[in-house]
Amino acid sequence: MTTEDSIQFGLHFMFDGYGADPDTLKDSTKLTDILRTIPASMGMHAISEPLVVEVGPKNRKDPGGVSGFVMIAESHISFHTFPNRGFITADVYTCQNEMDTDKLTKLFVDSFKITDFETHVLPRGTRYPAEDISK
Repeated sequence: MTTEDSIQFGLHFMFDGYGADPDTLKDSTKLTDILRTIPASMGMHAISEPLVVEVGPKNRKDPGGVSGFVMIAESHISFHTFPNRGFITADVYTCQNEMDTDKLTKLFVDSFKITDFETHVLPRGTRYPAEDISK
């Protein structure tokens, strides 16, 4: 496939937050509300109710926490929180090729009361076929 035959499919935003508020990180109701708020705030469209599940400790590295997920028409938003470490790791994957990452970062920082963070954005599907391949 040549470059003219392909386009970029979307973006993958990755967020790691440190020094987060432990009470927020373990509050299933607040976490569900956050998953309801982010899609609309970012111009995305939730197509499922948020799923938030408490997960027990697995090992020394993983002391347990809460995982959350919501499907959006554009793909998904997920996170894993670790209240005992004040840490959250989150992903926003979208088929849109533009995303206001500053706004999204602020939403995460404000929602989880984060004191330090890292973000990464990767293009996804950089050789996605520009046209249908079946005839």
